[in-house]
Amino acid sequence: MSSYPPSSPAQPTTLRQRLAGLRGPAVPPRPLDARALAALAANPGCGRRTLLDGAGVDKTVLASALGSPAAFGQSQFAIVRGNSFEAKVKGDGGAELLRLVHEHLGAGAEPPGRGALVPDLAAAGPEGRAARTALALREATAAGTWTLLDHPMLALEVAGSPAYLEPDAVVVHPDGRWTVVEIKSFPMIDGSADSAKVGAAARQAAVYVLALEKTARKLTGAEVGHTVLLVCPKDFSNLPTASAVDVRRERSVTLRQLERLTRVDELAAALPEGLSFDPERTAEELAEAVAAVDASYAPECLAACELAFHCRERARAAGEVTSLGRSVRGELGSLTTIEAALAAAAAGAGPEGDPTAEALHHAARLRAEALRSAEALRSAEALRSAEEGAACPS
Repeated sequence: MSSYPPSSPAQPTTLRQRLAGLRGPAVPPRPLDARALAALAANPGCGRRTLLDGAGVDKTVLASALGSPAAFGQSQFAIVRGNSFEAKVKGDGGAELLRLVHEHLGAGAEPPGRGALVPDLAAAGPEGRAARTALALREATAAGTWTLLDHPMLALEVAGSPAYLEPDAVVVHPDGRWTVVEIKSFPMIDGSADSAKVGAAARQAAVYVLALEKTARKLTGAEVGHTVLLVCPKDFSNLPTASAVDVRRERSVTLRQLERLTRVDELAAALPEGLSFDPERTAEELAEAVAAVDASYAPECLAACELAFHCRERARAAGEVTSLGRSVRGELGSLTTIEAALAAAAAGAGPEGDPTAEALHHAARLRAEALRSAEALRSAEALRSAEEGAACPS
């Protein structure tokens, strides 16, 4: 009889352990923020981004290790200017910020006075801060007075993993309504700002609204406003002005896209054992690990994802039509490569009865006929000019 104790059955690997192994045992997870979630929701079919963000992999470090670094983020000057403007808006206990909220979104309520509350939201770690924020929201709703939550921490489950979000501010109205406030450093000239920047701010605020709704469902009398307040410098000064932005559309789109995201646990379960995105591994090993996860590249990724240049290079090398844009990909249907699309245009090659291949071939014939007609017309005009020149005496 053996003197060794019986071996215990192998314990199943939890999702948290699996994700820790993917990013590297000594690598802390990189938290998701609202900007990353907005970009993630904009491309829900990309399993690569879903897995890497869900596992907390630092895509900036990964892109540099793969030899395709991408520069993202604001300049140091813009960050300092933004922080200075935010401090000015929130100064004096948030009096100016609360005044702007009351002016644009506080119809029927008493103006905020010196009795407005600004609770302390300090706590240990993001989980502790999220719990402290939830408690402050509950207390402010029950108190029925103007309350400013400065940089609260909100929790939102994304693709099976928690994401902790930090809006600039959330204001609780006396009637129990919660308003998200976005403070940006780009100017609002003559009452309007750059539409692209406003759209990006609205998509970001919509993520905060979704996170707040999760907490509001647990409280009686709480309601999350779907109109957020965008605060910007007025004209070319440093004085704050504001505009109400309806984010119902952005909220609905973001919610629908987040619900369609492939769950992280399903993606992780499909990967081979031992695969890792640990930055200590060689570039070849990291490239193989990245290639093991399906991606859905589109040109829009260049403005939102750190791995976009790497994915674009691979998409171009494989001749994927996604490198030409989502609209082209949608039009080509089952023809997923540029080579297949060109073959269908040239000879009608493609799946039997495929209307896309037939349409491409028909379009190619029409183009060839149009070019032949144009060439014949140019030749006739050149011949006529030559004859007229020969007929004229010198």
